[in-house]
Amino acid sequence: MTGVDGGAPLRWFLGLTQFLMILDTAILNVAVPVIGTELAMSPAAETWVLNAYVVAFGGLLLVGGSIADTLGHGRVLVVGLVVLALGAGIGALAHSGAVLIASRALQGAGAAMAAASAMALVFSRYSGGARRKTLGLFASMAGFGGAVGTALSGLLTEYWGWRATFWVNAVAAAVLVVWACRLQGFFMSGRQRQLSVLGGLLVTVALASTAYAITSTSDGGAGAHTAAAGLLAATTAAMFIVRERRSSNPLIGRAIWRIPPLLRALLLAGVGQWVLVPVFLFISLYLQRVLGYEPLIAGLALLPMSVIIFLVAPLAPPVIARWGVTPVMAAAFLLVAGAGAWLTQVSVDGSFAADVLGPTLLLAFGLPLVSISTNLMTAENAPAQDPGTTSGLLTTTQQFGATLGLASWVAIAATGPTSNLQDLAEGHARAFLVAAVAMALAALGAMYRPRHTARPLPGP
Repeated sequence: MTGVDGGAPLRWFLGLTQFLMILDTAILNVAVPVIGTELAMSPAAETWVLNAYVVAFGGLLLVGGSIADTLGHGRVLVVGLVVLALGAGIGALAHSGAVLIASRALQGAGAAMAAASAMALVFSRYSGGARRKTLGLFASMAGFGGAVGTALSGLLTEYWGWRATFWVNAVAAAVLVVWACRLQGFFMSGRQRQLSVLGGLLVTVALASTAYAITSTSDGGAGAHTAAAGLLAATTAAMFIVRERRSSNPLIGRAIWRIPPLLRALLLAGVGQWVLVPVFLFISLYLQRVLGYEPLIAGLALLPMSVIIFLVAPLAPPVIARWGVTPVMAAAFLLVAGAGAWLTQVSVDGSFAADVLGPTLLLAFGLPLVSISTNLMTAENAPAQDPGTTSGLLTTTQQFGATLGLASWVAIAATGPTSNLQDLAEGHARAFLVAAVAMALAALGAMYRPRHTARPLPGP
């Protein structure tokens, strides 16, 4: 059902689910090198402690949203949390790199179901000001989860060992499952439509192969396995498109492709994540590799930004209601562009106070506005009968924007020499410059208004 306001308990449950999804992504940032040493993993294998989660998460988001529409958003969300908790428990007990990587893939699969279902519940249970308020909480939890995850990773790894990072996720997911069972009306039925099994399989293989190809390229250049993944992605994507055009039961309702504002919102959401996710990593890397900060201190250095995000995000909905989603979105992209331009001044002789604090505080104002405005534009233009599929498209676009951003930022930073600290600082500055240009172009894209705008169409 579609309601005006699903209530505060559900809102906070969904917000904390979003917090856990981002926390699970960030909580291993500091722990990975320690894990690699203890489990005798190669550097390439270490990267897959992070990448396995990304590949599974990105590859299953869209089909997860479709399953949620079919079986019920609350049911699929809880199943996703159970799978995530199981994967985290296996990871905490793992004594080999292969088992650990498999556990991270299982966590990513659970996160895909939970994230798509959570956003679908926002689309279906909230509207108007209540939806803006809920999306504001989502943005707060996302920013807070990223910063807390990074800081908590260092703290847990240093004092309790890396396995504690997995137990935190398992316990948090279990608590959310218990909470969900106590929410009135949470387990409502889905649409009971026939699920497109072949379409879901094709799109999952295509998206997962694409994610694998992207992350493999950033690991150390394109090889035969990367080319094979790219070929598989192209083949299955083409098969998916052909099937969607011919099927009477497409995975993605045809009405979605006839709503230009929705497609523009999805594109801008992906571009936003192309910058907003890797910028945290690169700031942390600059502090550690160039300025020589300890990992725990580098993580704590992002806390001022997380506090500002937590305070600013709830204020975004009334700002959007006052000025409109398009002007606020354009201004948000410009704020992030300004922060990126400011970060181009980083150097080997820099400091946190002079080179990082100011830009990160500017990011703290732009980040929640970008997230909320793109999410809100997507929600307002989504077909009412497919909230799970639309939310799956949104989270898929965001996840792949982040994945592509991480890979391309690494490539941009490595285009020049990397033999000393000065080279590393200049590489980071190049990445920040490209990010600033991308955000400025996104601001122009947000302000663009076509003369004729198609209206949302009923039916599939």
